[in-house]
Amino acid sequence: MHPTLNTIDIVVSDLDAAIAFYARLGLEFKVDEHSPEHAGCDLPNGLHVMLDTEGFRTPFLPGWSAPTGGPRTLLCFEFDAPAGVDAKYVELVDAGHRGIAEPFDAFWGMRYATVADPDGNGIDLYAALPAR
Repeated sequence: MHPTLNTIDIVVSDLDAAIAFYARLGLEFKVDEHSPEHAGCDLPNGLHVMLDTEGFRTPFLPGWSAPTGGPRTLLCFEFDAPAGVDAKYVELVDAGHRGIAEPFDAFWGMRYATVADPDGNGIDLYAALPAR
């Protein structure tokens, strides 16, 4: 039997900033009342997303340090229409988040853009382009 991917844990430097960023993408995190350095969000598709501060995770990961360089993992958010990609990209960049790739029409038939979350993780925004 194969394991099931059911949770993504994002290690963050500032929990409040991360919660505010992901709220702009429709994710509603709840801070754990017993562990204020941990927050969780259950998505309608059954996936659970967690945010943990660096201070919370490092006791469990001896020797861990924050990665450097460009994003190695990207979270991808699908929109109903290309205009949604453009609007969300502008909203996030106007809110002070770093744009990595401005919206463009990709050769594989999608409108695509990438921004960075507060810790530099890549966040892809995409929607299918209308059939030509």
